[in-house]
Amino acid sequence: MNPTGILFALSSAALFGASTPIAKLLLGAVDPWMLAALLYLGAGLSLGAAIVIGRLRGAAPTEAPLGAPDLPWLGATVLAGGVMAPVLLMFGLARTEASTAALLLNLEILATLGIARAVFREHVGGRILIGAAAILAGAALLSWQGGADKLGLGALAIAGACVLWGIDNNLTRKLSAADPTQIAAIKGLVAGAINLALALGQGAHLPALPVLLGAGAVGALGYGISLVLFILALRHLGTGRTGAYFATAPFIGAALGVVLLGDSVTLRLGIAAPLMAAGVVLHVGESHEHEHLHEAMEHEHAHRHDRHHRHKHVPNDPAGEPHSHRHRHARMIHAHPHYPDLHHRHTH
Repeated sequence: MNPTGILFALSSAALFGASTPIAKLLLGAVDPWMLAALLYLGAGLSLGAAIVIGRLRGAAPTEAPLGAPDLPWLGATVLAGGVMAPVLLMFGLARTEASTAALLLNLEILATLGIARAVFREHVGGRILIGAAAILAGAALLSWQGGADKLGLGALAIAGACVLWGIDNNLTRKLSAADPTQIAAIKGLVAGAINLALALGQGAHLPALPVLLGAGAVGALGYGISLVLFILALRHLGTGRTGAYFATAPFIGAALGVVLLGDSVTLRLGIAAPLMAAGVVLHVGESHEHEHLHEAMEHEHAHRHDRHHRHKHVPNDPAGEPHSHRHRHARMIHAHPHYPDLHHRHTH
């Protein structure tokens, strides 16, 4: 069990889930594509401001900065998850019934788990698969509104968006050792600027100032801080498990819809809640232990001096914990319970 990683993942889902009913309140006053752009820009601008303020105050950095080897991965995540996926989603929403679209969006967790297992060889055991299936079933139940809508190009576009977000989640894991605030700020600014240009090109207009500020605030929390927490969860849990916990976001959004928007407590909500709770319990109770090999490696990330960080410091290394500096891991073979975190991405 990794309570820190689980808390990061569920907190990320809570913020993203909460942004959905609040964004619905804004949709009556702003074009959907423009709202998507403002949400991303709100995330990027708020996190960028936090970085600048921290540097002006002289705060000592505790996270590893992005380096040149990270830039291709960062570019790929921005392109896949920040630009292409939203465009496909907008294309699909314009051609698909809302009930079908909402149900199809739950394909993201399947794409995330499938890519993590097939491409990146992340270990996904039976308990995790059953738990993810329970969470997915709850999310699908919440999304389903009934009807027998036909699937067409719109549905394929939404499915494509989910695959792109699954790719995005797995590529972001490659960056999870670096500063998550810096990653989320860059992604928000670049994707937000591109979406803004696309929205303006489609004839959308900037909304009134109160709506503009509201959208920025929702983006800062539901897309900015949520992404920071998601990256931290990836660092601790790996992609598949983080994606499964994040799939609780629809339930959180539905529950807040009851509180904020006066939505009725339906039978679907009553069934989805225990399904998702059972899935989370299955994940929390997972115990994965075997003898495994840590190859010698050298890298940089925020760390404390735990069982995997018993290196010596040189005079220029930072004091206090957590801290970040380049350090070397000696080759080691041992056994203990673990997740596919930064130091346990071995094959099985």
